[in-house]
Amino acid sequence: MYTKHMSAIIPEVLIFDLDGTLTESKSAMTLEMGILVAQLIEKVPVAVMSGGALIQFQRQFLPALPAYTKLERLYLFPTSAAQCYEFKNGAWHEVYNIKFTQEERAQIHLALNLALKETGMDTPPEHVWGERIEDRGAQITFSALGQQAPYAEKKMWDVDRKKREPLAVALIRMLPDFNVAINASSSIDITRKGVTKSYGIEQLSKKLNIPVEKMLYVGDGLFPGGNDYIVIQTGIPVNPVSSPEDTANIISSFLTK
Repeated sequence: MYTKHMSAIIPEVLIFDLDGTLTESKSAMTLEMGILVAQLIEKVPVAVMSGGALIQFQRQFLPALPAYTKLERLYLFPTSAAQCYEFKNGAWHEVYNIKFTQEERAQIHLALNLALKETGMDTPPEHVWGERIEDRGAQITFSALGQQAPYAEKKMWDVDRKKREPLAVALIRMLPDFNVAINASSSIDITRKGVTKSYGIEQLSKKLNIPVEKMLYVGDGLFPGGNDYIVIQTGIPVNPVSSPEDTANIISSFLTK
């Protein structure tokens, strides 16, 4: 059940997913979207949360923002909010970084290998683009088609998520002390238990001294089991989207209020 989104008034903070929401998966954000985000930041603080590492923000999101963007009002939460960065004195600074220990990392890799064999997904598809398992320090991600798979391939590979669900179920059983989430394309993200986008929202609420109820989360993975779904437990109003075009329409509607 989605929390009703705030359509009548502009929220005091807007939080966005990245892939599938502000950009196509692993693709650069358009200059048009960059301008919309910059204009929105003029009105309210903005945060972006993604399963990707910081380098993905640097390649995919930040270059599209115009030079006049008030970056001091922008907060970045890579690796499903296991990390947070803010802009101060002309540079990005780490607010927190909840990295895996070596023992945790080994435990996750072992579980992944076992779960892949158990579900028959240890044999890669005919076409794979790059590594299938990526260690992002605070998150480990399994990408069935490889980290560099074209967006069109990922989008069509597991539309109903049924190919990944058995693997996710096996991982949840094997890793009870970790969080396992299916994203909106072809991957599964693993973070520490309790370190999710919900955690990031709560930390941002404390930092800005703004109640969660006065924020809005926009994402394409707000379905049960999706990598945005967990934010609903915070009580934050949400607005599900299915494409960057949907997101652009939402931002544009707020800019006219």
